[in-house]
Amino acid sequence: MLQSATRNISFTLDAYSKIHDLKYVFVVVLGLLCPIIIIANGLIICIVCLERKLHKPMYLFICNLACINLYGGTAVSPFIIARFLMEDYQITWFSCLVQIYFIYTYVSCDIANLTVMAYDRYISICYPLKYDKIVTPRKVILYIVLTWLLPFFRVTISLSVTANFDICGVIIEKVYCDNYSIVKLACSDTSYYNIYGSIIIVFVVVLPFLIIIYSYLRITLICLKLSKRGRVKLFSTCVPHLIALFNFIIGSSFELLQSRFDMRHVPYIIRVILSLYFLILSPLINPVLYGMRTQAIKELCILSCKTKVGSHVCQVH
Repeated sequence: MLQSATRNISFTLDAYSKIHDLKYVFVVVLGLLCPIIIIANGLIICIVCLERKLHKPMYLFICNLACINLYGGTAVSPFIIARFLMEDYQITWFSCLVQIYFIYTYVSCDIANLTVMAYDRYISICYPLKYDKIVTPRKVILYIVLTWLLPFFRVTISLSVTANFDICGVIIEKVYCDNYSIVKLACSDTSYYNIYGSIIIVFVVVLPFLIIIYSYLRITLICLKLSKRGRVKLFSTCVPHLIALFNFIIGSSFELLQSRFDMRHVPYIIRVILSLYFLILSPLINPVLYGMRTQAIKELCILSCKTKVGSHVCQVH
């Protein structure tokens, strides 16, 4: 009976009422950023897919990252804009689970792809003569498929457990649903789930970051043995990935701290902005970063823009 009632409840996203006076600021900002995320990531995807000379592992992983950013960057923004405009701060149990599914699969896919990109740079720089044999086209496809398949499988299992909790509260102090907030509202014992969650964090977050750190330590040692020009050339291919990595770490760390610790001493507006950081700014910064720092993509972006401007001028005349 209690589980049946749980499926009919609606949660109140309490953060909206706390920042109600700034709702039009959020609507305008998110309304501008969401199309930019779509256009910027869409441009990266189109350029990599259409240009045959970019059909190489590094660029294909960048393309996959853009797909992940497009998926995650549009997961929450339309919902937040709609809540503000309708002034309806309720979300049903089912919608809450769907939202959690989108957010957590995005985060897991992003971590997985960043790990694969670090591995690719590691093999490329540390074992350049064996690179083509180790990173084959078939393996590239396999890695890309796994960056999506494994996170979706893992999140499906986690969320199926959450969906069976009996819920005793309806207040979520955020502008969107997250799994830990639901677990804190559960009536039943969640100690086993907390243990499971800790194990998942180790394998899904800690282990990939250790792999990434190891990869770049090895890359750094290799680069120190090269000439200054060689170091600059090698690091230039790694800089966008490192910035994307640290940007994601910073954003997800803010969210992790908010979920696990008492943040009531921090103003609500700051808490809301920090909770949106990795969902909005990472998908926005990454395509700009790779478009500006990756020479081949940068050149093709400029060429594409010039071609479109030239064709428009011709049509006018």
